[in-house]
Amino acid sequence: MLQQTQVATVIPYYERFLLRFPDPATLAAADEEEVYRYWAGLGYYRRARQLHTAARRISEHHSGKFPDTIDDVLALPGIGRYTAQAILSFAFDQRLGIVEANTQRLYARLMHWDRPLESTASQKALWGFAESIVPANQCGEFNQAMMEIGSQICTPKNPSCHDCPLLRFCPTGERGETDRIPAPKAKKVYTDLTEAIVLVRNTSAQWLVRRCGDSERWSGLYDFPRFDVTESRRPSEIAAKLEQAMREKFGLDVAIEDAHFSLRHAVTRYRIHLHCFLGDLREEPTAASGNLIEPGSPRWLPFDDLHALAWNASGKRVLKWIGESFPQESKNHQPIRRTPSSTKTQRPLGRRN
Repeated sequence: MLQQTQVATVIPYYERFLLRFPDPATLAAADEEEVYRYWAGLGYYRRARQLHTAARRISEHHSGKFPDTIDDVLALPGIGRYTAQAILSFAFDQRLGIVEANTQRLYARLMHWDRPLESTASQKALWGFAESIVPANQCGEFNQAMMEIGSQICTPKNPSCHDCPLLRFCPTGERGETDRIPAPKAKKVYTDLTEAIVLVRNTSAQWLVRRCGDSERWSGLYDFPRFDVTESRRPSEIAAKLEQAMREKFGLDVAIEDAHFSLRHAVTRYRIHLHCFLGDLREEPTAASGNLIEPGSPRWLPFDDLHALAWNASGKRVLKWIGESFPQESKNHQPIRRTPSSTKTQRPLGRRN
């Protein structure tokens, strides 16, 4: 959970997750849908699927006991060198180095290493240094101390060098060069996308939803029909594109209304401007096909059942808007019609990056 996510964010998720899945056997026996629900909100959902798969492998190949050799740990899905060595160092006190965001900054300054840390040469040097300084005993405690010094003292800006117990070993600190070492990261480049969600409900008060496939963002989570309309400019052009996409992908004849609200969000390297459209069915569809467990397959579900699914963050916000804009919708078995509460003047959900 701590990969790509801050500790303060992780703690409540970790506590709930561990309470529900206290050991590999319990996690291995759980349904993937439930695992995703407990993970929803942390992002990088591939981690949840890999964790679930790893628990099953531990149950099948290691009698439910977490392995204690580097090769066996590295063989588990989603575990790379840092995670494997951190586990073996902390849990088994094995003599292994750790390079992560805080220690690599600390080690670069101790080495006076002024090259970009992302390069292959830099990573090789940092890992070599990390391995060389681990003592023979109390290895996990030593690595924890290095991570704490990196986090609390050897900070990216204005490090507390005079409070650092390693200052006499640090040429960067002694020379006052912490502003240039480590070398700054290349600025992250974001790609702007414009996407559209189509909200469709049938006469049985069921909404069309789908589970994202393995090759998509939010693999394994749920979303409403969503399409990339970045290249479309005019509202009429977007509406026509969405109507065609709904026919081709879901076999539905849908009349697209104007966008009723918009929101912004970010996913990895993308900044997304999402518009949400209501769609009126021109013809009632036949019985729903597909299975919710199978990624990509559509399904019609009543509004109350949607809350039990694992949604991506923007999908949750759309779900919240539906509940606020159509408070009686689950009792009303008529197709969606524009109401005063769902016009374009409806207060949009707040911007969130």
